[in-house]
Amino acid sequence: MSQQNSGQVIQVPNTLRLKVGGRFGAIDPSAIAKAEAALKSLSGNFAQWLQDEVTKLEAARQRVKTEGATPETMESLYLRAHDLKGLGATYEFPLITRIAGSLCKLIDDKEKRVEAPMVLIDAHIDAVKAAIRDDIRTDQHPVGQILIQELERRVTESGA
Repeated sequence: MSQQNSGQVIQVPNTLRLKVGGRFGAIDPSAIAKAEAALKSLSGNFAQWLQDEVTKLEAARQRVKTEGATPETMESLYLRAHDLKGLGATYEFPLITRIAGSLCKLIDDKEKRVEAPMVLIDAHIDAVKAAIRDDIRTDQHPVGQILIQELERRVTESGA
């Protein structure tokens, strides 16, 4: 006894274009230029803002060292690292974004955060500070390249 395939293909109309107002390429180039100019006018503040973020990260590290690695202290450290991950490239230090991303990966799992090796956390924070001090902005810099490769390798080896 053979069975007939009674399946049917239904084509659902794609209404995304109607919902977003037409073509995606309709971005006004003058609006982009205006936004870039506004960002450039703020770039003189980047160094101070970046230093402020590093100060917060350092304070979070000191809290972990003083109070111990608790869920609360490690959460604070994670949030500071996550902020730097998002801001490094904006502040013209894409290497810091990558270093902070590696630190976030190390302490991403809330259940395992308190077990993260402090020596590796310290290495990440010290690397961020060294990048700023020595104006190492990208992983194209020979020191930046070696630094981030070693940090990422150690994070991978740690099982994070």
